Amino acid sequence: MNRFSVWAPQRKTVSVHVGGSVLPLIGPDDRGWWSLDHPTAAHGTDYAFRVDDDEADYPDPRSPWQPEGVHKTSRVYDHSLFQWSDKNFQPTPLASAILYEMHVGTFTPEGTFDAAIEHLDYLVDLGITHVELLPIASFEGHHGWGYDGVALYAPHEPYGGPDAAKRFVDACHKRGLAVLLDVVYNHFGPTGNYTGIFGQYLNEHHHTPWGAAINFESTGADQSRRFFVDNVLLWLRDYHFDGLRLDAIHEFVDRSAIHILEQMSSEVEDLSAAMGKKLVLIGESDLNDPRVVTPRAANGLGLEAQWSDDFHHALFSVITGEQAGYYVDYGDLDDLAKSLECVFVFDGKYARNRSRDHGRPVAGLSFHRFLGYIQNHDQVGNRAKGDRLTDIVSFECAQIAAAIVLTAPFVPMLFQGEEWAASTPFQYFADHQDPELRKNVAEGRKREFAAFGWKPEDVPNPEEPAAFEVSKLKWDEVKQAPHSTMLAWYRDLIRLRRSTHDLNRGEYGSVSVKIRPEARTIEIARHRVMTLVNLGETTQTFKLDSPATILLANRDGLDLQPGMVTLPPGTVVILEFKQGLS
Repeated sequence: MNRFSVWAPQRKTVSVHVGGSVLPLIGPDDRGWWSLDHPTAAHGTDYAFRVDDDEADYPDPRSPWQPEGVHKTSRVYDHSLFQWSDKNFQPTPLASAILYEMHVGTFTPEGTFDAAIEHLDYLVDLGITHVELLPIASFEGHHGWGYDGVALYAPHEPYGGPDAAKRFVDACHKRGLAVLLDVVYNHFGPTGNYTGIFGQYLNEHHHTPWGAAINFESTGADQSRRFFVDNVLLWLRDYHFDGLRLDAIHEFVDRSAIHILEQMSSEVEDLSAAMGKKLVLIGESDLNDPRVVTPRAANGLGLEAQWSDDFHHALFSVITGEQAGYYVDYGDLDDLAKSLECVFVFDGKYARNRSRDHGRPVAGLSFHRFLGYIQNHDQVGNRAKGDRLTDIVSFECAQIAAAIVLTAPFVPMLFQGEEWAASTPFQYFADHQDPELRKNVAEGRKREFAAFGWKPEDVPNPEEPAAFEVSKLKWDEVKQAPHSTMLAWYRDLIRLRRSTHDLNRGEYGSVSVKIRPEARTIEIARHRVMTLVNLGETTQTFKLDSPATILLANRDGLDLQPGMVTLPPGTVVILEFKQGLS
């Protein structure tokens, strides 16, 4: 027995095309739902919906399986058939986590969940606790970043489909790895979105940079909201993901009494209690508003954590010297110091890139409410050529950036391949089928990069297969110099992070940063641990107030004497003191 159901409040008739027959659904009920119980439509049965007098077959908006792509028929999927082996799994608390952002399609040559499983032991050995997958909801074409998903309930078939997604999560849990999933609830992709055939999923009064906004507040919003909240619960309950990363929540338009993020947070909290494990929601927000990660009981939206772009931008601009585009507001060591001490650089002050005041102070929230990184899919992929940090700065500067990230008070996150200074770029790529759309996407990328001063001819065509192919990691590099040297550095940093109590504390106000702008030196004090950095061009001496030992450095033979340590250019050292630092 299978129940076919669909929300289509404005349709006069709805039918399901299944098993060679077209059967009318019963409805609509008072909420606009149509449904039909079918006695023989079991797991693996193909079906599609028809509306009114239209004889075209449309995929189910909540389709669990799209084996032939987003434009074709849907397939029944029985979640109860999968045999899980992770009953007792408990994720590492986020406060102690090391995250690793992964794109399934480029993580391995095969670009599948099953192929990715073969490298999970490597991640465990590296010290990773959480894998964060870029979106896996079905989108048009074979390859893409995943942010143009349209069949949001169906894992992308070229990755392996529903069963393979579950095998991946189960394999991660078997190794003690938690798994987070990136989801996109701010827009639908430009092609393959058939939700408008059925109901009011879009708010045409508001637009995002990628198209019409999602309907969280307008006519029909109750069931549109339910669609997205149920999708949250599906990934956590039926696919056993341990949390979700919510893409660009600043593009959520919702003036309802209960914000959609509050609703998601509340229902995830209930599911967490029912499942007996901590489930987390992490937001991407450029609002610099601490309300995002403030508990609902304190009038916040209730997310567990959010990405910290201010920290990235401050660190990146200091390391690279770039100040084009949104980096125009960063570049001073003062900005990096403020982000380390206060989280937001822009906490109410004027931002030139926005031509207005931006943000508000964090006001005492734990540093563990924020994720820190020097590379991620956006910051690498949204460069003209998708070049990585080691393509821009020296090997030593990349080591320094890694050390700052992994000794900063935030929850650290790596981007796939960063740990071995991968030679492969991560370019923007897509596989749209419509020639006009392909042209528009390519031209749009060139316009987007104009603000950064990149030449149009330097921007690869994302619709060409080469953009996807060159972005695949080369795993043979991990044993080759200099990649193996960088990998060893990251392993040592992660080991130190996970084994040093003071590096895992998150109390707001517990970080003290001293800078010498002329010499380009940084001192980051965290209780009894201090990270010292020399980004300048001359050797610098740092005064020490008490005896210290070297925990880790990116070069041997440092001159550590009572009361002082001397660092050559391009050096970072992590010290531990016998007593707490003021």
